[in-house]
Amino acid sequence: MKRYTGKLTAVVLAAFMLTGCGSHLLEDGTELLREGSYEEAAAVFQEAADEDAKDPEAWRGLGLARWEQEDYEGALEAFQSVLDNDGKKTGELYNLMGNCAMRLNRPTEALNYYSLGIASEDVSEAMLQEMRFNEIAAYEMTGDMESAKAKLAQYTADYPDDEKAAKEAAFLETR
Repeated sequence: MKRYTGKLTAVVLAAFMLTGCGSHLLEDGTELLREGSYEEAAAVFQEAADEDAKDPEAWRGLGLARWEQEDYEGALEAFQSVLDNDGKKTGELYNLMGNCAMRLNRPTEALNYYSLGIASEDVSEAMLQEMRFNEIAAYEMTGDMESAKAKLAQYTADYPDDEKAAKEAAFLETR
């Protein structure tokens, strides 16, 4: 999950820039995210959401800022607000929501988000691989080792050079 966060930040920042955000607050919040000023970014995105509660990009930025502050409950709520306000349903968004749920020890909820993310049409191969690996961890956390083993077998067949997966397979053999 950790290696992906930096990549996601870049993708989200690019999305803000490409959408030609109409609000200076979104631009300011994006710049603060880029600088690593997450607390300030969260405040700016909150202000943008307060100005227009139906702006999914304000919620997306707020979620990302809260994620970076390790406020996973707040991040998950903000990401849900993206969906509630007709924001774009992306694999990246669902992966982040799944990662938040995992950090909050809610693996069944995480499995739902990963499933939605994996089914998204916009998912890159790297994102798909990340979510499939996260899905295995979520099954482990639920205690469903048989599903974890089955998912890992599929994963290692598709990604045979993934050393992390090989270690995971060895771990699951002891369960």
